[in-house]
Amino acid sequence: MTYETFRNEVLQGLQSREIGNVSLSLTKTLKSNGEMKHGVVFKSPSSNTSPTIYLEEFYEFYQATKDFDTVIDRLSDLYRSLPVIQVNETELYDFSTAKSKIIMKLVNTEKNRTFLETVPHIPFQDLSIVYYYLIGKSDRMLLDMPVRDGLLKKWEIDTLKLHQQALANYNRLLPVKFGNLDQFLLDRGLLENEYYAALSANDYTNSMYFLTNDFFSNGAVLMTCKNLMDKIADFFEEDFYIIPSSIHEVLLFPKSKAPSKEKLDQMIQEVNRDYLDPAEYLSDHAYYYSRSGQDSNGYVIQNLFQRLPGTIS
Repeated sequence: MTYETFRNEVLQGLQSREIGNVSLSLTKTLKSNGEMKHGVVFKSPSSNTSPTIYLEEFYEFYQATKDFDTVIDRLSDLYRSLPVIQVNETELYDFSTAKSKIIMKLVNTEKNRTFLETVPHIPFQDLSIVYYYLIGKSDRMLLDMPVRDGLLKKWEIDTLKLHQQALANYNRLLPVKFGNLDQFLLDRGLLENEYYAALSANDYTNSMYFLTNDFFSNGAVLMTCKNLMDKIADFFEEDFYIIPSSIHEVLLFPKSKAPSKEKLDQMIQEVNRDYLDPAEYLSDHAYYYSRSGQDSNGYVIQNLFQRLPGTIS
């Protein structure tokens, strides 16, 4: 069954199930890094939001098992488990009430040119900081929507104020998580994960640390927060490399324990190519955090912070 046929069969299969008063339609959406995703939109008259469930992983399951009934069962169960979200449009369009729900994310600039043409953003090296309105949180799932130029115009603010507000909100909405990578892998049951196994093969994980948020979602943006980077440098008592393992987290490598930047870049590129979902790609080279802002390694990020106001703990 081709993917196009699969999508149409899924739509018909869901329409034959009892999943409540909901209308269904197929959609395609440009996601992170220019990835086009296909999904099913569930529109209910009881909500002004319409959740979309994307079908790529379900198609992979079908290709492996040929079990179409289980695909429909899983999609139906997933939809039923989603919270009913009602966006208060009065609060959304009023910055005085919406500002408490603004968060930020980090994306690769080159791979997101089309998206960046429609949203306020701040360049950061070869990356860009973008902003989202947090609709809700449930069972470690984040529901959000991008802050686009039109919404910024309604709020009558500029990108600078937007960034300041996102910084002020971040740790309250998405608490920061930082720790030893080996312990992180153990706690999350990821010791057998192919991505991290590639790092473990080089005996690096015991010297590396992870940085993300409590939801392990789009936490790489924390590398743009200067006082947080300063605190980590104080903890290491030295400068360090930042490895952009994905949009969701970065890995940190104290300089004294790290291989050369050339070797780090090679490792990042190999892992990105062989193990990382393209939609989660952030960058293919390491960054260097220098407390003094002076180093010969290239990609020094410390001196970029003068353009980014505010702090995060």
